[in-house]
Amino acid sequence: MIEDKAKKDAVAEVESVTSAVDENAIGDGKNTVDRVNAPEATDAQKVSTTQAQETGAGSVSTIDPFSSDPVKMGQRQGMFGGSLGGDTSGYGGLVQPVLFPGATERPYGLYFDEVADHLSKELADTYDAAVERVVIDRGEMTLHVPAAHLLLVARTLRDSPGLRFEMFSGVSGVNYPDEVGRELHAVYHFLSVTHGSRRVRVEVSCPDEDATIPSIVHIYPAADWHERETFDMFGIVFEGHPALTRILMPDDWPGHPQRKDYPLGGIPVEYKGATIPAPSERRSYT
Repeated sequence: MIEDKAKKDAVAEVESVTSAVDENAIGDGKNTVDRVNAPEATDAQKVSTTQAQETGAGSVSTIDPFSSDPVKMGQRQGMFGGSLGGDTSGYGGLVQPVLFPGATERPYGLYFDEVADHLSKELADTYDAAVERVVIDRGEMTLHVPAAHLLLVARTLRDSPGLRFEMFSGVSGVNYPDEVGRELHAVYHFLSVTHGSRRVRVEVSCPDEDATIPSIVHIYPAADWHERETFDMFGIVFEGHPALTRILMPDDWPGHPQRKDYPLGGIPVEYKGATIPAPSERRSYT
């Protein structure tokens, strides 16, 4: 009996403390979650994902530099994105939007706020124009920079004592055919040895019709071969590069193999008279 009374007193004490905490949280205006009486999602909230899945592949989100909403970059059908040939995966009817994270609001966390503060201080009034948006995703920082301000941002990242991203580790290309006016992207990776291996990514876009981005070789000499490879695979012309020639494909090779519109087969192979069959002509196991 004594043990039962002790248990009841303990339970009553816990319930009274919990009730007091809930009342204080409500009184302080803090966010509390009522998992039992929580209201259902509104129709507007329910329809957002469905609309994204049903929208055609040719439409992408208009990028708002201040919005944290996911950005739709396109649409993928099937498990692996293939559109030609027989469907051997069984997932041919699967439709998924290609979503990228939107702009991140302060505070960013880790050392990212310090990087943004130093960059904002160095660029002063030019910062808002030079940095379109900042994205923090999966513990990484990406600065979206217009091509016209790339050299200024790169030089500031290298020379500012508070930044000192003195090491350039690579530039790669990305192709988003549905993002009209921003079809080609160059993504730069920088490392600060001075500040304990901090990393930052800079992403620059350009239209397919005018695929030109300033070369940063005179700021980071290590970018030489990386820019040549991106030019070779994606066709991005880096203006000011000392010798922008192909580095992987033959000089007379037509097209750029890593663009999304490049054929996945049917390209004549230059040895033994062989050819690679196009996907629609390959064997199907259905």
